[in-house]
Amino acid sequence: MRQSSIPSPQPMHSLSIDVAGMSCASCVARVEKALAAVPGVSSASVNLATERAQVESSAPIEFEPLRAALDKAGYGASLPSSPASAADTAGDGHTPAGAAAGAAATGPAPQSSALSGGRGVLMAALLSLPLLAPMAMDGLGYHLMIPAAIQLALATPVQFMLGARFYRAGWRALRAGTGNMDLLVAIGTSAAYGLSVYQMLSPTGSAHNLYFEASAVVITLVLLGKWLEGRARRQAASAIRALQSLRPETARVRRDGADHDLPAAQVKVGDVVVVRPGERIAVDGVVIEGASDVDESLLTGESLPVARHVGDRVTGGAINGDGLLLVRTAAVGAETTLARVIRLVEEAQGAKAPVQRLVDKVSAVFVPVVLALAALTQAGWWFGTGDIERAVINAVAVLVIACPCALGLATPAAIMAGTGVAARHGILIKDATALELAHGITTVVFDKTGTLTQGRPALTALIPHGADEARLLRLAAAMQRGSEHALGRAVLEAAAARAAAHAEGAWIGDGQPGAAAPGLTANGLTALPGRGISASVDGLPLLLGSTRLMREQHIDLSPLAAQAAELEGAGNTVSWLADGARHQLLGLLAFGDPLKPTAMRAVERLHARGIATVMLTGDNQGAADAVARALNVGATAANLLPDDKTGRIAELKAEGRVIAMVGDGINDAPALAAADVGIAMSSGADAAMHAAGVTLMRGDPALVADAIDISRRTFRKIRQNLFWAFVYNLAGIPLAAAGLLNPMVAGGAMALSSVSVICNALLLRRWKPGRGKP
Repeated sequence: MRQSSIPSPQPMHSLSIDVAGMSCASCVARVEKALAAVPGVSSASVNLATERAQVESSAPIEFEPLRAALDKAGYGASLPSSPASAADTAGDGHTPAGAAAGAAATGPAPQSSALSGGRGVLMAALLSLPLLAPMAMDGLGYHLMIPAAIQLALATPVQFMLGARFYRAGWRALRAGTGNMDLLVAIGTSAAYGLSVYQMLSPTGSAHNLYFEASAVVITLVLLGKWLEGRARRQAASAIRALQSLRPETARVRRDGADHDLPAAQVKVGDVVVVRPGERIAVDGVVIEGASDVDESLLTGESLPVARHVGDRVTGGAINGDGLLLVRTAAVGAETTLARVIRLVEEAQGAKAPVQRLVDKVSAVFVPVVLALAALTQAGWWFGTGDIERAVINAVAVLVIACPCALGLATPAAIMAGTGVAARHGILIKDATALELAHGITTVVFDKTGTLTQGRPALTALIPHGADEARLLRLAAAMQRGSEHALGRAVLEAAAARAAAHAEGAWIGDGQPGAAAPGLTANGLTALPGRGISASVDGLPLLLGSTRLMREQHIDLSPLAAQAAELEGAGNTVSWLADGARHQLLGLLAFGDPLKPTAMRAVERLHARGIATVMLTGDNQGAADAVARALNVGATAANLLPDDKTGRIAELKAEGRVIAMVGDGINDAPALAAADVGIAMSSGADAAMHAAGVTLMRGDPALVADAIDISRRTFRKIRQNLFWAFVYNLAGIPLAAAGLLNPMVAGGAMALSSVSVICNALLLRRWKPGRGKP
């Protein structure tokens, strides 16, 4: 038998670093360049919206050289302090040396709380508003003049105290031989402030020729914009905070017969955790006692609680319903499902989409070009008009209007919002590349078993011959009592379901699957390998098994042969029940893998969006054709090995299609990796989820259309943001150079552009699954 092979690249080590001091897209390029120059670093990717860098290397990464490189480039560095990030670092066994030393932020000290954030904006506004009073009064027909000394007293603290951050960051950029937004603001406002001081001290100067209000208001507006931008960023990161809030701080552990309340970090694998009604489950584990309904909505997006009984798995972070549960711990800390989800969402929000490469190339040369344009503007106006004041003010307007903040935030803000809202609804997008590629999907390829179907057999038909249907099922259930065989469990589940539906207490003795009624006890149960079982039930020597067993025992199957052939043609497995003593057929039982309830809706929604569907399966052709007919799948191929699926994916891609592969098994991993976008079911194998770029947390195929929908909407936001960011700069710089923009208007427009880009991205938070076509 052929074996599938998955390429085994050299293992990579990664480290996340929080970067302080970035202000615009040009900073991103400089930080990436500084980190990439550190010996051993293979790649570095920086996200302005999250202010985080992701560094990869083929060897374990030391934090100190990275910190030193960023410090030399003019930026502070620290290791992430969030629980998920800490878990990420510790969970892979590659905690960098020096991590503890670098846990605190390094680099320039932050401003005091009185001069930062909202307080700083308020102080700047209170000092700047009086400077605008003459302009406002002129509009009302009153001429007000503030003495030059008072204007200087009001503008100076704004310029050098509240605006000190721009000087510090600008100086660090100059020291590193580059430029950034802070440098543009510092140069522009200093020019306006310096010109005003010069005019004030000149013999012919007067309050009419001062521009203190321009420098002070620009700084105030930029500070306001950065503050609003920070608030919007925190809203975009709300998905992470919502997931982190699911972590219980304590757990009630039963040891030596007594319950102890312990910090969650002290719970060990194998511990028994007691979960009372209404409490949040602290660990991943298996229920060993009790039954309850569990709310997993914030992890899976499933709005209704799910029933959990003995033997069922539960996930840390879920909320227990009205039953008491005893849970045997299977995973703690960084290995829990919740920790992994947080880690993956953080990585996705911090990742860089391919479209961002164009922005990075533009931003790398943007600031030097703007400085040159400002110099040309000043020189042109000075030599052209001889008016140095107007030349300086127009140059200041060019510097302020051109700040590339919106360019740097356009893509990461949309990715943060899109991946965050997707995670809240059970769609875990692991990287920005998958998010970007998913918007162009033209064909979705489904695996069958466990993806479109339940992945486990169920009793699909029960046809009696010489006995009534109810008795036939009771006899079969008695023979299968205690069976661990998949078909045996299907019989017991069908019997339990019929008992519950008809409220017939005689069906199942204690209400649990597998407990036969007292009058139907199987004796002398004997396994017949490869053929079936024999037993005596209710005084009857019975045989239950395959066609081969029936023929060996000379049982006449002709009365039900036609029905059996039809069922087998539809992909079902047929078992026969017969009276072994009289060689008399009693009936047949057919088993199939039933469709998931949402499978039909999943395919219909894809077709409605113009997306073709294909099904690839290792199952037999009859089973594949039955599913394809039931769901109206466009094309199907059966009897495929894992390598065959990969080959079919390659053939479809060669036709120019953008392929998404949806699967859940280990055998699907090669095809998931080969597709443009791999989509795995969380209910499946870990190998499938590792190979896929998207994971559906509740294994619902209808979420495939939703994943494509949120991808399309997110990519649309990225394009909108980039369009307006480029248009803003392309239109604003010429207007400023032509003398048509006052520096204050330019400052307000610059601040508004960054905020508007993030607010546009935040509109994605209103997205809900299942809404119309994108």
